[in-house]
Parts: sequence; structure tokens; C-alpha cells
Amino acid sequence: MSTAPLALRALKMIGVFDSGVGGLSVLRALHAAMPGTPLCYIADSAYAPYGERPVAEVLARSARITQHLVSLGAAGIVVACNTATALAIDHLRTRWPNLPVVGIEPGLKPAVAATRNRRIGVMATPATLASAPFARLVAAQADGAFVLLQPCPGLAHQVEAGDLDAPELIDLVRRFCEPLRRAEVDTVVLGCTHYPLIARHIQAALGPHVTLVDTAGAVARHAAQRLGSNLDSGSCGAADPARIDLLSTGDPAALQRLAAAWLPFIASVERVELDQLDARAA
Repeated sequence: MSTAPLALRALKMIGVFDSGVGGLSVLRALHAAMPGTPLCYIADSAYAPYGERPVAEVLARSARITQHLVSLGAAGIVVACNTATALAIDHLRTRWPNLPVVGIEPGLKPAVAATRNRRIGVMATPATLASAPFARLVAAQADGAFVLLQPCPGLAHQVEAGDLDAPELIDLVRRFCEPLRRAEVDTVVLGCTHYPLIARHIQAALGPHVTLVDTAGAVARHAAQRLGSNLDSGSCGAADPARIDLLSTGDPAALQRLAAAWLPFIASVERVELDQLDARAA
């Protein structure tokens, strides 16, 4: 079992988690928005991706990881996973009513604002697209636009494998983008945090005329407003960038490789074992 890094014991931080490496896109945006804030990121890579897991398992893993981040001193939580947000965020807010929890959802509203022909695509995991919160999002924000839902089973798993230029990954991207091309959408929502890591392949498959919508920046700005007041004085907005710790329930080397390629800063990586679910977190 990994022990809490000393920096996290000494100073409150924001806890961030995803089913795997995809939330690095949100972590990068959080660091840019809150450079003086300590961050602790947990990649639940041993159970990735959540979009292909049963609902009960997503609930249990989300609760277990949140429990661990709270034990490290998290003053707030960012759920950097669309599937976990859709399926588990209400459960987390009920279990920890005094803990601010910020989630992420597919950027349908900015897509509606960006589209020129009123034809929008949403790429996401099957679990996200089938969730009740996503159905409510479409009903509330589509504003009469045509919305094509494109499930992408297996794509997040390919990203987790770590080779972002693997032929198998690129083939999947092309396969999932083809229905969007045929539908002549001009705006596509990246509805899984894994997908911005391969945005260049998605853009190449869709064509330069298609606008991609990623909500990581908006989530980071919201988190800065919502969570900043919960941090200890001096931990947010410090002159020097604060420490960022990366933890993985899977192979830490895989997280290290992608973090080195994706993040504009150096962060330590440790393995953490969170297989024992405390009954209080269920």
C-alpha cells in the first residue's frame, strides 16, 4: 500500500481521478488554472475503462478512490471521467455531503454554440451515452440541433495501452468517425477524457472543417472557482508551482510514459493498491 506523500500530508490539495490515464487532460488544465495548488491524481488503471464496467463497479471504485483522496487530505474532488460523473457523482455527493465534488460532462452546450450547420456528433463510451444524466443533458441543451451519438467501445482501452499511434487505435478512430462523416456533422464533442489524448487522430479522420469540443478547460475554471476557497491559505495562487502526485492502481510505468508525453511538468508516479473497499464508502 502506498503511503501519503509528505507534501499532501502537510497541505490540503485537490484530488482528481479517472478510470485511467484519460484524466491527464483535465489535470493539465487544472494545473494551468491553479498553478499554486497541490494536486493528487489517481488513475484507476487496474479497472479501466469504466465505460465498459458494470454500474455497481463504477460506483464502488469511485467511492473507494474518493475515500482514499479524502484520507490524504483532499479539500475537494474533481471527477475527471465522464462515465464516473454520469454514474457516480450523485452517490459521492451523498456519501460526502460537505466535500465539494466537481464532475465533467460532454460539452453539448459549447458544441451547439459552435456548430454552423446544426449537426453535432458526440463520441463517448457506451455507458456515458446510455446514462440518464446524459439523456437529460441532450434534452436540456441540444436546442433542436441534430445530435448523432457515437459509442466508441474499446477506444479508451486502446488509449490505456499507452501507444497513442498504434495501428489498432487509429483503425478504431477511423471506424467510429465514419458515421459522423456520413452524417456531415461539423462539430464533434469528445465525451470521454481519454479522447483528447488522441485528438490529432480524430481530427485527421473527420477532416479539418470539423470542430472538436473538449471541456477540460471549462471544468478547470469551474473547479478553481468552486474549490479554491476550500484550500488552506497560501496553497492556491502561490508564486511557485505546487507539487503534483500521480498514483496508479495499475502499472505506474504506463502512467509515467503518458504523463511525460502529455503534461508540461514533471510529476512523481507511485503505485497504490485500493482493492479493499471500506464498507463505509459503499
